[in-house]
Amino acid sequence: MEKPSIYKWTLKYGLMSALAGIVCCVAPAVLFMLGLMGGVVAISFADFFYQADGSLGLGAIMLRGVAVLIGAFGVYKYKTTQDQCSIDPKRKKVNTILVAVLILIVGVLLFIGLEKFSAWYFDAYIVPQQQIELSK
Repeated sequence: MEKPSIYKWTLKYGLMSALAGIVCCVAPAVLFMLGLMGGVVAISFADFFYQADGSLGLGAIMLRGVAVLIGAFGVYKYKTTQDQCSIDPKRKKVNTILVAVLILIVGVLLFIGLEKFSAWYFDAYIVPQQQIELSK
């Protein structure tokens, strides 16, 4: 059996955890871009995850918890997949720690990047459209 690629594993689980953590903002932005959702619906979808003052609501906290669980599952799965290969135990431990750190870094950086993008997109496109829709 071939040993798992650290880079592929990191990208796969880092991206999945980042998307899971920020789906509350990225999903309405993408649906709005595709014309499948109006401004009012996109804002109300995103507002479902946040409190009235803009702080994190229960939905956003749950999504971030799911993101952490996906990252932890990625590390666990890497460790079990790696254990099937005949690598020396010290190297296995170093690889597992490396994958955990890389998934954390990639996940957090992608999450922050997607959060910044979605905030900009909401301010630039969705909020003005919402105001047009509400003024009719």
